Order: sequence, then C-alpha cells, then structure tokens
Amino acid sequence: KRNVKNVEGQVLHRSKRGWVWNQFFVIEEYTGPDPVLVGRLHSDVDLGDGNIKYILSGEGAGTIFVIDDKTGNIHATKTLDREEQAQYTLTAQAVARDTNKPLEPPSEFIVKVQDINDNPPEFLHGPYYARVPEMSNVGTSVMQVTATDADDPTYGNSARLVYSILQGQPYFSVEPQTGIIRTALPNMDREARQEYDVVIQAKDMGGHMGGLSGTTEVKITLTDVNDNPPKFPQSVYPMSVSEDKVPGEEVGRLKAKDPDLGDNGLVNYRLVDGDGMGMFELSTDSETREAVIKLKKPVDFETKRSYTLKVEGSNPHVDPQFLAWGPYKDEATIKISVEDADEPPVFVAPSYTFEVEENAPQGTLVGRVHAKDTDVANNPVRYMIPRYTDVEQFFSINSEDGMITTTRPLDREALAWHNISVSATEIGGHHQDTKVRVNIRVKDVNDNPPEFASNNEVLMCESVAPGKVIETVSAVDKDERTHRQHFTFSLAPEVAHNHNFSLKDNRDSTASVYVLRKGFSRLTQDVFYLPVEINDNGFPALSSTNTLTIRVCSCDSKDTILSCNVEPYVLPAGLSTGALIAILACIVILLVIVVLFVALRRQKKEPLIVFEEEDIRENIITYDDEGGGEEDTEAFDIATLQNPDGANGFLPRKDIKPELQYPIRPGDRPAANSVDVDDFIKTRIAEADSDPTAPPYDSIQIYGYEGRGSLAGSLSSLESVTTESDLDYDYLQSWGPRFKKLADLYGTKDCCVNDVDDGEDS
Repeated sequence: KRNVKNVEGQVLHRSKRGWVWNQFFVIEEYTGPDPVLVGRLHSDVDLGDGNIKYILSGEGAGTIFVIDDKTGNIHATKTLDREEQAQYTLTAQAVARDTNKPLEPPSEFIVKVQDINDNPPEFLHGPYYARVPEMSNVGTSVMQVTATDADDPTYGNSARLVYSILQGQPYFSVEPQTGIIRTALPNMDREARQEYDVVIQAKDMGGHMGGLSGTTEVKITLTDVNDNPPKFPQSVYPMSVSEDKVPGEEVGRLKAKDPDLGDNGLVNYRLVDGDGMGMFELSTDSETREAVIKLKKPVDFETKRSYTLKVEGSNPHVDPQFLAWGPYKDEATIKISVEDADEPPVFVAPSYTFEVEENAPQGTLVGRVHAKDTDVANNPVRYMIPRYTDVEQFFSINSEDGMITTTRPLDREALAWHNISVSATEIGGHHQDTKVRVNIRVKDVNDNPPEFASNNEVLMCESVAPGKVIETVSAVDKDERTHRQHFTFSLAPEVAHNHNFSLKDNRDSTASVYVLRKGFSRLTQDVFYLPVEINDNGFPALSSTNTLTIRVCSCDSKDTILSCNVEPYVLPAGLSTGALIAILACIVILLVIVVLFVALRRQKKEPLIVFEEEDIRENIITYDDEGGGEEDTEAFDIATLQNPDGANGFLPRKDIKPELQYPIRPGDRPAANSVDVDDFIKTRIAEADSDPTAPPYDSIQIYGYEGRGSLAGSLSSLESVTTESDLDYDYLQSWGPRFKKLADLYGTKDCCVNDVDDGEDS
C-alpha cells in the first residue's frame, strides 16, 4: 500500500491512489543550524532500489523547499515568516529515474507556516484625539481605540489582546476587551482643566506574562457646557455725561463675566429699572460683548442732575441639565451724573421752510428764524447766513431778529429751491454756534411764453393731397404748468388767409397742420415758412409766435421721401456746386506745391559760395626760375602790396570782398621797384595799429618779404602740399563740389604742384 508520512510518522490512507497528500506544517522564524524537516513523501511503488525519483514543484520549490529525490524528505532551507506568507502550495510527483516516466500522477499538497508570537500589537491610527463634555457622568464613553496584531488569531493566544490604561487615572478608564475609554470621575470642570493626556496599552497573549505590548496616546479635551452663570464684577457702576452731549453718544460701558465659551458664555443685557430708562438706551458691542450705555435724549443740568439705571445680564442659551445650578443672570446698578456745560443757542424749530414769489423786488421778506440761549445767563443771540450755503448771496438776514429778506429778484426757472443755513451764536459766550436748515421755495409767476416742443423741419412730398395732415405740433413752457392750463394754437394774422396751409387747434395742447392745395414743386419753391401763434392761457396770459419750416421733397409712388435738395435738378452731372469748388481748390493747391518744389530744387543747385578759379582770395603764383635770395627784389612787383590811394594820406581800413584778379602768367615778370620792403611793411603795420575806426574783421595781408637777417622758416601753407605729412586728406573728395579746390590741392600726394620761388621762402 502506498503512503506518505509527515514528520510525526502519521500514516495517511487513501483507497484509490498510491499515495495521499495532506497538509504539512513548519514553524516560522526557525533559526536552527540545520534545515528543518518539513515531511517525507513515499510511494508504495518505491521498492527502495533507487529507481524512483521524487520531483517537487510549486511555490518556493528549489529555493525555500528542497526534496531528496531518493528518500522523498522535504526540508525548509530558509527562515519563514507567517506574516509574509502563511502557506505554500506545492506539487509532488514520482517518476522513473532512468526514463523520467511518471509512475504516479502529480498531486498538490499544502505546507502551512505555524505561527509564533513574534509581532507586538500596534495602534495603526494613533495618536488619537477625543472630546467629551465637561461635567459628564461617570462611565460616559469617550472613544474606542483598536490595536492590531499580525500574528495568527486562530492559533494560540498570540493575537488575543487585552487593553489597559497606563496614564490618565483616575479621570478615565478603558475596557480590557473592547478598548472603549470612559470617564471615571464625576464633575470634571473644563474651567479647572481642559485637556488630559491618556496612554493606552494593548498586550497580546491575553495579557499574560511574556506577551508583547504596544501603546498609544489619546489627547482628550473637555468641551464646554453652560454650567456657569454670568456675574458683574461690581454691583454699582458710576458714570457721568455732559449736558452738551447729543443723542447717540456713548456714556459708559460695563461687562458681566462668564467663563463659559461660545454661545454658552454669551450674555444679553437689558435695562430693567430706573428713572433714566427714558433718557438712556443700552446696546451690545458685537466684538467686545460689552453693554454700552448711550444717550437717548438730551439731558439738562438745570432740570435734572442725576439718573439711576438697573442692568440685567443673562445667558440666552441655558442647558436644562444644569438648571438647578442657576439662576443664569445677574444685575448691577448704574448711577449717572449730569455735568454742566455752556450750551449753544437752540432754534425753536428743527428746520424752516419759506416761500417767496419769483421776480419779487429786493428786500422782500422771506421769513423769520428764532433761537434762544438755554443757559441760566440767557444771553442774546446773533444770526448770520454762512457764505458757503448762499454763494451768490440771494438772501440776507437781520443779525438781531433773524428776519430773512431777498437781495435781488429770484428766477424760478433758474433755481426753484434755495437751501441755505442760518447760524445762531451766543453773544458773550464761548462763541458756540448752532445751525438750522432753511428751505426757500420760489413760487412760480407766468413770465415765460410758450414755444414749439421741437424745431425740426417738416418734410412734405410734392404730390401731397389737399386736406392731408403733414404735422402735429405741440408746445412747452418753462413756467410751472397748472392742472387746468393748456396751450392754444392759431396762425399768425399775416398768414391767416394763405392758400397753402391751415392749422387746427386740437384742444389738447396740440395742433394739426393741413395742406390746402396740390401742385407743389420744389423747383418753384422748396421751403415755406408758417408762423404759428401759441398762447399759454396763464395768469397773466402770454403768447409767442414760432415759425414752422416746411420743406418740399420729391417722393416715390408710396410717398417715400427720396430727396429734399434742389441741386440735382440744377446740375445734371450729379455734382453739387460745393463739390466742384472743392475739387478745383484741390487742383490749384497741387499746382502751387509742384511749382514750389521745382523752385526749391533749382535754388539748391546754385552754389552758396563762388568757387571760381578767378577768386583772388587764394592765388598761387608760379615761377619757373629760382630767386636770388633775400637780396633779390626784382623777382616780384612790390607795387602789388602798396595802396596808391593811401600812400601819402590816412584812410580807414575797409574789409570788403576783393574784386577778381588774375594770376600773373609765367614770363610776365614785374618791373623792379626801388621801394624798401622793410620800410613798406612797417608803414602798413603802423597804419593798422593806429586805425581806431576799422571794424574788428580779419583782413588778409600778403607779405612777400621776411626782412633782413630773419632766422624764421617759411610760414606758407603752400609748402605743405609737397611735404611728407602724416595727415590724409583723401576724405575731401567726398565733400562735394564746394570743396573741390581743397581736394585738388591736398587730396593726393602725387599731384604736381609748382612751388613759388625758393628765394621768397613762401
């Protein structure tokens, strides 16, 4: 018979198979030196000759569980943790060793990991926060805490937990089996202590020795209930108020204390008694929760000097559970003393309203205001109208009796109401004043004639039929219109019998304009003026004549207006006279702009400075032979340096543009001159120095002689043309025609320039 044995040697029987599989067990967290034997597989076809090979497959086969293929012994090679995996499903099979042919069909079996107490209880949601009302009865549930244990709850006591309280006695307790926290003391007062820190322990193994434990913290807060009545710190509160205070001003404050929170500590105040209940009022400050005493009516020191009030403070929200601890209210007395003050005058009325007719003459009486001094001294009062309330000074007031009069005629249509102020000041007092509002209504007088409500033109078709209403007119009047007043309309006498139009009064302040004939043509007459007389039937009655403008227009067959202009008939081309004039003006302006542009372009082409070669302001004289040195005076004509007109007399210097001179051509050598150059130069210098009338202009003096024995070098700029210089004057080529002369002289270094006679050193 085939069988399988576990480690206990138990034989498992099965009738229809060669072997029977059952559950194997292996203890977790095994730390021995050798692999732990899980069980042994054996088949009744195994004769012990080694021809049978056992094969193991499934979860952990070959890694965690290994099998001896000859004996069928199964060992666990690693430490197992039940909390990671509680069981493993494996498959065993017996095959022939030489052919690997299955001798038995494969079958599954389970290896269960046997639990040990290796996990302490844990509070997964800690720390905890709980709230319970103050003054709760003993045993009131606060909250429930629950710990978890990863050990197997079905095996032994490893996961059987027991709860206990480590911190928080004697205020709270915990049920050992459920973990429910309850109050343990009566009358716990939030006002005495609000928060409690409780530590709860959970221990496995049923709480016995050797069990593992875990703890958690529970913060319990006592919530407020209305268990305290309000209380005024004082029984009597003294206050004072000056008699010049106005109603609504604050007199004083008081507050009842209630240690409860929120609505439980809310206090409502009210006046319950006292002779000042009619003079003072009480309100509550929403932020500070104080009772505010305010003046309800003005107080008078001369009439009554003290008042008494009784104030009650009570809780609006009372807990029926604590009614026996009441009453939840308290009372206090307020004593208010009235202080004397110098009061301003008081008007006998809070405001005044007067009427005056418009156009009334200057000095017309409007009304009178009156104020009096309420103090014991009863000083006289002076009146005035503040300028800012009557900027245009329509009114004046008598400073002694308060009589208000007009200063000019008033116009209701400009301003129907005048709102001014009058101030009264006590003479001899502290110059305190009181102001009163005075409203003056200007009564209407019929002084404006009626006029058309609209001044729009009336458009009428040329083909209008006689008897047709072309317009309904109405009127307006700037004056105040009475209930029965109405406007009447009629044609002016000069057009009363015209043959074109008639007017009918509709007796409802409107009138209709009718056409009397046909055959209107806007080519003959395109505009008609119809004067209409309007009467307002007022008192006194006023009337005015208004002109109604009627324009004749061309219309289609449906009387739709097409055009009211006469120009399309006069100008068949389709352009009006104004449009043609505008076009011609634009053409003329364009022509003028073109002419100006061409003139400016021509003017720019003319040079501003004449750069002719004949310009003698810079002459280059070319010589073909060398001079004879300083003693040679025959090489040039000294007469060119002389002024024959001023040789023997005194002439002022004239700075004028020299006339054109032509350079001396080579070969035309000037005749010798016997004048000493040195004497000539000195003479000319003396003339220039002694000339007081010469203007301070620069003048060009040309001297061809430097004098005898001069050690100075040449001062001429002509020599720089052939001198090797570091300066580059090629940029002069790009400066235009005005600088062409300079560009030719200095622009290129290899340009041929003929020097002047070396004997002149110039």
